[in-house]
Amino acid sequence: MAIIATNTSFDGLLADEKLVIVDFWATWCGPCRMLSPLLDEVEAEMGDKITVVKVNVDDADEIAMRYRIMSIPTLLFFKGGQVVDKTVGAMPKSTLVDKINANL
Repeated sequence: MAIIATNTSFDGLLADEKLVIVDFWATWCGPCRMLSPLLDEVEAEMGDKITVVKVNVDDADEIAMRYRIMSIPTLLFFKGGQVVDKTVGAMPKSTLVDKINANL
């Protein structure tokens, strides 16, 4: 299950050995509501390789500002605490899985 990040807990969540996928979203965002269940499915299937962290941009605006999140949903892919890839917008599950596999 995805981890909900706050302004204070976020940095500690990036130290995972796995690929960390950070989902920047908001409750009012339609494309976010489309992407979220797909991300949950992929996490259930690939949870041994990935960690999903969700950041509500309304609740954790400091994190969104730090990473210059201008549009949501935005996914940032972290390895070793560093951003290695980024996607913006909703996408089909197959595209999401391909993006994850490219960053493993």
